Amino acid sequence: MYELGFSSERSKWLDKLFRVSFSYIILICILAGIGVTTLYSAANGSWKPWASAHLIRFGMALLVMMMFYFLNVRYYYKYAYWFYAVSLLLLIGVEVSGHIGMGAQRWINLGLFKIQPSELMKIGMVLFLARYFSSMTMHGIRSMRGLIIPAICTVLPVALIAVEPDLGTALMVLSTAAVILFAVGVQWWKFALVVLGTGCCLPIIWGMLHEYQQNRVLTFFNPERDPLGAGYHIIQSKIAFGSGGVFGKGFLHGTQTHLNFLPEKHTDFIFTMFSEEMGLLGSLSLVIINMLLIALGYIFAYRTRNYFAKLVIIGLNTNYFLYVFINIAMVMGILPVVGVPLPLISYGGTVMFSIMISFGIIMCMSNTQSVSHTFDEDA
Repeated sequence: MYELGFSSERSKWLDKLFRVSFSYIILICILAGIGVTTLYSAANGSWKPWASAHLIRFGMALLVMMMFYFLNVRYYYKYAYWFYAVSLLLLIGVEVSGHIGMGAQRWINLGLFKIQPSELMKIGMVLFLARYFSSMTMHGIRSMRGLIIPAICTVLPVALIAVEPDLGTALMVLSTAAVILFAVGVQWWKFALVVLGTGCCLPIIWGMLHEYQQNRVLTFFNPERDPLGAGYHIIQSKIAFGSGGVFGKGFLHGTQTHLNFLPEKHTDFIFTMFSEEMGLLGSLSLVIINMLLIALGYIFAYRTRNYFAKLVIIGLNTNYFLYVFINIAMVMGILPVVGVPLPLISYGGTVMFSIMISFGIIMCMSNTQSVSHTFDEDA
């Protein structure tokens, strides 16, 4: 009996391994490879300090991604509320005794490494909303009473993240939640009502912003108002973009980057550096690879029969889309400068691991066979 049980379990694992989307993993690896190469160039042709660490982190994150892929989907449904609760407690812990870095209190120092709870909340929020709405009727979703709990559970972490301060991440969490609400069928007039109410409160919101956040907004409209201060980043970014031309200046030959005119070249502004060296064609290629990865995610959501899994994929895939869109729009001057990195390309451990965990969950959900949200069938 033991041998039969072991054989059956091994068969399930092998079956799940063969059902993995290798095209999805290949796109992820290509993006990580571009990140390692770009970080190598950012260090003037050296593996240290960024490229080698980025490669090691990606290797570890790839294993973590596959671990989350092989988890039974029942666990995600069962512990969705717990994952959200732990993420929320960690956010509260940041406010109480968080680690301060670059003027913001966003991390919890665990000794060997630091974690950023707001990244975990991006996953926790999606799991919470997917679990909540997958067990509700359409009548409950469309009623005001049915939206009270998700509204409170969305606003609370968004407020905690905003006061760290990390307005960019707070808006990402809020936007992802809004997309899920739209996907489950919340009426458009409720969104319009929220937008109208927010518009009326703009003077109050503006007064609550930190001075540097106000400067970022003002600089967005007129970067030349402070060319050596708040406007320096975006001005240098635009110069680097323009100097790259169609074909770029070539690998290791970006003048704005290697003469240290471009700040944060290994994190938030790495797309600018890549564009200067690889030009318009290289930039478009990177955007296309990201769009293919995002499109695959939404195809997974369309194909899966389970409503909980569908909502989880939509939420996590939207979160990744927001990362890519906000970062690229930010460095091009289309959006105000916020601290949002380019996933798998920018240097940074917490974002990479959270994104790779999201990819693992997306692939796990894409293979869900059960139609029932309670997963009565094999998943």
